[in-house]
Amino acid sequence: MIKIFEILNFNTRRTALILSAAFLLLFSESPVFANMPKELGLSAGEQVPELKGIGIDEKLGQKLDFNIKLVDEAGKEVLLGSFFDGKLPVIISPVYFSCPGLCNFHLNGLTDALKMMDNSWSVGKKFKILSISFDSKENSELAAHKKETYMKLYGREGTSASWHFLTGSADSVRAFTSNVGFKFRWEEATKEWAHASAAVVVSPNGTISRYLPGILFQPQDIKIALNEATEGKIGNFVDSLVLYCFKYDPHQSKFVLAAFQVMKMGGAFMVLVMVLWLLPIYMRSRRAKKQVGGEIKVHDVV
Repeated sequence: MIKIFEILNFNTRRTALILSAAFLLLFSESPVFANMPKELGLSAGEQVPELKGIGIDEKLGQKLDFNIKLVDEAGKEVLLGSFFDGKLPVIISPVYFSCPGLCNFHLNGLTDALKMMDNSWSVGKKFKILSISFDSKENSELAAHKKETYMKLYGREGTSASWHFLTGSADSVRAFTSNVGFKFRWEEATKEWAHASAAVVVSPNGTISRYLPGILFQPQDIKIALNEATEGKIGNFVDSLVLYCFKYDPHQSKFVLAAFQVMKMGGAFMVLVMVLWLLPIYMRSRRAKKQVGGEIKVHDVV
């Protein structure tokens, strides 16, 4: 009985394989299969053609070129380095102002996260923002309109002087995007720029410290990234504590708890608790010994 079952099982598997092969042979010549893109067979090291020339090559630790010439929203020519004072970190958003989709989502997401941060973390108090267009055809008039929109959306006084919307020539744009590793490509069919999305956190001296990719941001991630860029100098004690306990996970694109750091802090806290608990007992014991010693000396004299 078992032998018959094994034979049937083998025959069933063989039949399924024959039918599968016949199916593939039959439809491989059909127009549907014939017109399917060959890119379906890309190797792991290759990239889908639609994504070639698009993305972000993170250049952590690289210094920005402060001599790149840009134009601010008022039409004034400025150097990139003029926005760095050696004290406050800077968030840079590579966007283009006439973008119908992704750039708006990015700026909206960044603004929403900033609005959830308390007033002590307002733009201009602990950091600056530069929204830089990578479309060299855009001008300061369009930049001014975009700035007006986001100043109203952010809705906090004193922000205008620390959040700038900048444009630049083709050479300046090329130098800036190359500097931060931002890659983009013009799509003639749609008449739009194909590009990625990320906020680049830069230290007060112009060193690229962190990339925060995407269009949705967590206020805590922004705080930690800014505090990280200044080596804990712009946050309070709690912010520095959070910086110590979190590390950036590139796979999740956010800061996560660092288990080892938390364990070290937990161990230090336990030691402190034990010291505080045992110290009074030790002090009482010392006083008791002194009292007993005094009584014995008095007794000996009598």
